Amino acid sequence: MAKHEIVKIEGLAELAKALRELPDRVAKNGLRVSVYAGAKVIRDEARMRAPKAAESLGPNQPPPGTLKRSVIMKHIPELSSLTRQTFFVTVRHGKKYRKQGKKGNLSQDAWYWRFIEFGTRKMRARPFLRPALEAKRREAVQAMKVRLSDRIELEAKALNRK
Repeated sequence: MAKHEIVKIEGLAELAKALRELPDRVAKNGLRVSVYAGAKVIRDEARMRAPKAAESLGPNQPPPGTLKRSVIMKHIPELSSLTRQTFFVTVRHGKKYRKQGKKGNLSQDAWYWRFIEFGTRKMRARPFLRPALEAKRREAVQAMKVRLSDRIELEAKALNRK
């Protein structure tokens, strides 16, 4: 039931052609670091918008701030290629808040994030991921442009030195 938001930037045929002319390693790494920069902008905004409990909710409950700490970005190599890099900004989830492992540490997964983002029958939605994307979409694209141009310039200088 996970929902995804896809950001597609159109009109980059020249960029794809330029990336194909660069060595594969340079093109792939340059694109990956630029998309990373854009995803980081969205992740940071989502962390800022994620609600935080005012006080502890009791024993065997996640401590305040677990949701904020659980907002992550993840590179997906299976969906990435030379001219396409994929990062997900999501919430670390899965295990309920319980003791796990040999040491019995409490998990830090925010398994309840969907209830907050989408709401339930008894609780209104308090979205934080989608508004973060909407608010910082342009800044993320700008961060990607800046990072990619810096990286291409750096790699071109390195290639000229060889």
